[in-house]
Amino acid sequence: MANSSAPLVAIIEDEAAIQKFLQASLQAESFRIAQASTVKEGLRLITQSHPTLVLLDLGLPDGDGIELIKAVRGWSTLPIIVLSARGEEQSKIDALDAGADDYLTKPFSVGELLARIRSTLRRSTRPPGENEDHTFQLGSIHGDLAKRQVFVDQQEVKLTKLEFDLLALLVRNRDRVLTHQYLLKEVWGPGSANEAHYVRVFMANLRKKLEKDPSRPKYFITEQGIGYRLRSQN
Repeated sequence: MANSSAPLVAIIEDEAAIQKFLQASLQAESFRIAQASTVKEGLRLITQSHPTLVLLDLGLPDGDGIELIKAVRGWSTLPIIVLSARGEEQSKIDALDAGADDYLTKPFSVGELLARIRSTLRRSTRPPGENEDHTFQLGSIHGDLAKRQVFVDQQEVKLTKLEFDLLALLVRNRDRVLTHQYLLKEVWGPGSANEAHYVRVFMANLRKKLEKDPSRPKYFITEQGIGYRLRSQN
């Protein structure tokens, strides 16, 4: 049973079977649980209980979970993982652009759920100043963002300005899904919103230069139809 110092996960989900599944899975890992089944109840739960992380369904009886994300993001950086039964990629993109930290498409396994929770909590609880030296390590890949240097197995790898800018953005948001639109806006500017092929080409270049096996990347992960994730642990 979870103790009072264990992370509190707020489950905002209206399907009883999924509520029970999530509750049992998380309590087995010693998380504390709080539950709500509507947008209104969810907002009240978040403001009153101050959870460590939120698991949020998009299709709620009194509204869309995306509206809850937008409301919370007006005042909080609380980690939010979306649980979506919607097959449309646009729904996932909208949720991520609204401020969700990650998403899972139903049905999903306990293992994947727990892995996503762990990675989200690692990112959200990273101590202030941890990356002030701007260095990073991904297996044999390491670098210094301030010096704009990247190495693989101690050998420096030359990146173009845009390749490095894309890498730096991924490093600063490691373990988080970044949409094509977000990457284009941040690296190429707002005028490139319709040029998704830019991201595909430059991600392929980063894989060729940094991954051991570019065809089976360990770190530069494609989220099909959505965007990309830099996985900090494989």
